Order: sequence, then structure tokens, then C-alpha cells
Amino acid sequence: QVSLAESGGGLAQPGGSLRLSCLASGFDLDIYTMVWFRQAPGKEREGVSCSSTADDTTDYADSVKGRFTISRDHGENTVYLQMDNLKPEDTAVYYCATGLDLIGITCNLASVPYPGVWGQGTLVTVYS
Repeated sequence: QVSLAESGGGLAQPGGSLRLSCLASGFDLDIYTMVWFRQAPGKEREGVSCSSTADDTTDYADSVKGRFTISRDHGENTVYLQMDNLKPEDTAVYYCATGLDLIGITCNLASVPYPGVWGQGTLVTVYS
């Protein structure tokens, strides 16, 4: 069975850091472009970052550039989102996602196809 499972969310103070993990099961994420999304209370879901192994591209939302870093561990079949210098506006449920339409494509948040496989989400709360 194909699935994604996020972990690593929690509470952080402004300026703090968290690292989210997304473990893929039932498939090898090596060939998939992986995407992190988030949804804040009362707001639409937005793309935060993506990573492609097809052409080694990454992309970030303007709101997180310079603060968040996406990476992969091929041996662990896991993609990570390192979040530094957290701000209260980063508070959201974070999801990782991918799908058949994301195999071998470049990473561009503006044009990435809607993923067909989603994790359950992990809550990040940044409080002051």
C-alpha cells in the first residue's frame, strides 16, 4: 500500500527550528518530485517547497525562502523540511505529497500537478 507519513511537528518559539520528516512506504520516492504543502487556520492550502531528482531542482514559496530547506535521504526513503527562524505565520498543518503525475518532472511550485498521494499532516505551532 502506497502511503506518506509526516512527523516532527510541534511547538516552537519565534526564531526557533523544527525538522519535519515524510516517510514514504510502498514505493521508492527517488523518481518522484516531492512537495510540502501547508494549510493555516482559515486559509487555503499553499505549496511551501518541492524537490525533484529528475533535474535536481528545488523551489520554495517566497514566504519561506532562506529559512526552510528541503532534502532527501534515499536510504531512509524520506524527505525532510528543515524549518529555521520560524515565525508565527508559519503556524499550519504541514503535508507532504506526490503522485504519478509527479514522476520525473521538474520542481516548480507554480506549475506542479495536483498530487494524488498525501500524508495525514503534522501540526506546527509557532507561538510567542
